[in-house]
Amino acid sequence: MSLTQIKGVLFDLDGTLADTAPDLVQALNLSLQDVGIAAQPLAAMRYAASHGSFALVDAAIPNAADDLRTQVQQGLLAHYQRINGDHCALFTGIAALLDWLELTQIPFGVITNKPARFTRPLLRKLNLHLRMPVIISGDSTKHPKPHTAPMLLGAQQLGCVPSQILYLGDAERDLLAAKAAGMLGGVALWGYLGENDKPLQWPAHAYFVSPEQLHQTLIERLAC
Repeated sequence: MSLTQIKGVLFDLDGTLADTAPDLVQALNLSLQDVGIAAQPLAAMRYAASHGSFALVDAAIPNAADDLRTQVQQGLLAHYQRINGDHCALFTGIAALLDWLELTQIPFGVITNKPARFTRPLLRKLNLHLRMPVIISGDSTKHPKPHTAPMLLGAQQLGCVPSQILYLGDAERDLLAAKAAGMLGGVALWGYLGENDKPLQWPAHAYFVSPEQLHQTLIERLAC
């Protein structure tokens, strides 16, 4: 498979399309403060932001008792519902990339494991919801990534066969899902990769250090 085949582009949300860590870590810290635990610095928690609420809790209070872990996670979700999107922004270069995709009539969208009650309000705040024919959340299908169900639904809604879709993500499950669905997998190296991540071992077709590099690569490959 080759990037010259691309007829559509799909993105993971947290850590790939948008920098959501500031909101997520703020929600985590508000929940930690509710139970008398000190707040954590954004830089130390950032790597966990792609992996869900429990990953953030475990990064902040490793080996916590189950009841405390659940209490902090539930508080995080409650606070996040209120502040979702307040401090979030597209990664530098993403806006220009999306404009170019529209100009070249390449449809794009999002497949995320974030629940729909957070995904859709966030994309509305980012003014993207009306530009995307595909918005698939973690609860849009019975199984989230790395299962193929959300990926195949995304391909159907995009109107492209999977082999013509570039799926970009910053977590191993994103690339496993793309491979299983027959999509081209691209690693967003600008995302929330932790020190234990080994992206070169993920089943990817391409690696991109920045949205600008991705944009330029697509321009060059699609001109072939």
